[in-house]
Amino acid sequence: MVSTPIADDVTAVPVPKNRLRPPSAQKSASDRLNETENLDLVGILSSVDATAYVWDLRSGRIDWETNAPTILGVRDIDEIATGSAYHARIAPEHLNARLQAFSCSIGADREHGVPYRIQYRLRTGDERGGGEVRVEDQGRWWQGADGHPARARGVIRILDERYLEQQQRLLGTDLDELTGQLNRIRLTDALGTVLARADREYSANAFLMISVNNLAVINETFGIEIGDKVIAEVGRRLRGKLRTGDIIGRYSSNKFGLILVGCGKGALRAAAERFIKAVTEETIATPAAQLAATISLGGVIVPDQAKSVQETINCALRALDVAKSKRFDCFVAYEASPIADMARLRNKSIAESVIAALDDNRMRLVLQPMVSTKTDQAEIYEALLRMERPDGSLASAGEFVPIVEQLGLSRLIDRRTLELTVELLKRHRELVLSVNVSALTCSDREWLTTLQRLTKDRPDVLKRMIVEITETVALEELDQSANFVDTLNELGCRVAIDDFGAGYTSFKNLKRLNVDMVKIDGAFIKNLADDTSDQIFVKTMIELANQFGMETVAEWVGDERTAQFLRNAGITYMQGFYFGRPFDSADYSNAA
Repeated sequence: MVSTPIADDVTAVPVPKNRLRPPSAQKSASDRLNETENLDLVGILSSVDATAYVWDLRSGRIDWETNAPTILGVRDIDEIATGSAYHARIAPEHLNARLQAFSCSIGADREHGVPYRIQYRLRTGDERGGGEVRVEDQGRWWQGADGHPARARGVIRILDERYLEQQQRLLGTDLDELTGQLNRIRLTDALGTVLARADREYSANAFLMISVNNLAVINETFGIEIGDKVIAEVGRRLRGKLRTGDIIGRYSSNKFGLILVGCGKGALRAAAERFIKAVTEETIATPAAQLAATISLGGVIVPDQAKSVQETINCALRALDVAKSKRFDCFVAYEASPIADMARLRNKSIAESVIAALDDNRMRLVLQPMVSTKTDQAEIYEALLRMERPDGSLASAGEFVPIVEQLGLSRLIDRRTLELTVELLKRHRELVLSVNVSALTCSDREWLTTLQRLTKDRPDVLKRMIVEITETVALEELDQSANFVDTLNELGCRVAIDDFGAGYTSFKNLKRLNVDMVKIDGAFIKNLADDTSDQIFVKTMIELANQFGMETVAEWVGDERTAQFLRNAGITYMQGFYFGRPFDSADYSNAA
């Protein structure tokens, strides 16, 4: 805080009486400010429990509006005619806040002054008796020739409980609780207003998305409370580097959104460097330790590069993702990419098609046989999902499942697949089906609940169902996968690890998972007849699986030479185009 020579506040030297005019002879604040106006300012102020003042900080004199004694609960204006006399009535714990309001922003605009708005408790009555009121003090102060506060004018309003409750509710809906900045809703509202104004006035503005990169490490090492202090301090430093008219808000837990008005491409980069320096040039003091924050920034020019709120945010987030992939403390300006835009549109179209297919009951099952090497008969069928397009053609799972998983829609797909699988197993009592589930389903209690609900009157269905989990999923969440497998085993289902060999799961982990079957990844099978290294690898996997009491399945079997090698190696089942292509589940009776 910069110290300022507010004489009667700092030294509390009383002003001699002969330096003050009697209240009746003084010009009121309204007289001094609005001598030519014919408004009843006193009446207006009194109607809202407010009064006005003009304060000469050099002499200490305060000229009050004539209703000040009534509003502030004093007998005579002389009792509050100086800064020191008025400050003596302010609650001690609040006095410093008012002094600070007149000792900051040195070097500010001399023409328009420095705005202030503070609240504090004020003693009414005299020293022998009286009460307290809460007031809001709002106004502006101006500098003298030396740059220090010289004069101020403002309005003081009495705050009742109802007003304070309203203010609290207003702040609660507008501001982020941790940082005191705009919350996400109000930030996007402000962005919409700026976009509309920019479109009308043909002006360039910018939107920055800023991420605190190392917050997860700080939270894990020192705790969430320390992480919150880092977030609040980063927000404070960013706000301190804003220009008049710029806007900051907290977009999410570790992200801030900044609206920069009148900001072109070159100015955006300069602003980003200013924000990086503000955050990184000094460490952040916390109760745990001195910590350093690192940030990444992604920016977009509006309305040139984005014309809607959502498009602006999306572009800024894409630029931020690129910045985060490069290095810490990096800024990236958004650049349109036709290829990326086409991919996004394609993904959006696929997602919309999947949702529509689910709603219209256009998901279908096709079955591919798994042939036993002992009987040369199809004893198990893998249930594969297909999406029927509006024109009646079918889309394979590979065309939409990867996008669905990225967008978090795989649970919807898995539940519909489960319903179709159970329905088919109920219809054909001799059928054994193997069905795939995604990574999200391994933690989806609702999927297990649905399985129990659909099979509560048919325990035989559970015994004829094999649930396939990919090896990579099992590896990433081993404990979670183990719980999922155990629950399925308790229900009576068998479990298979799909695409085994594509990841790094050991047979030790397979034993921990207590799976019943291993499906060897097709990449090791398609060239098996001619690739010696694949032959060694596949034979070793089959032998180890047999020792663990697990059945084995070879995928992508395409010819007799491959099939013969697998029979000799001891494989349990074979699956591939050599034994049959997937066919519509409605044709199962004919195929069987």
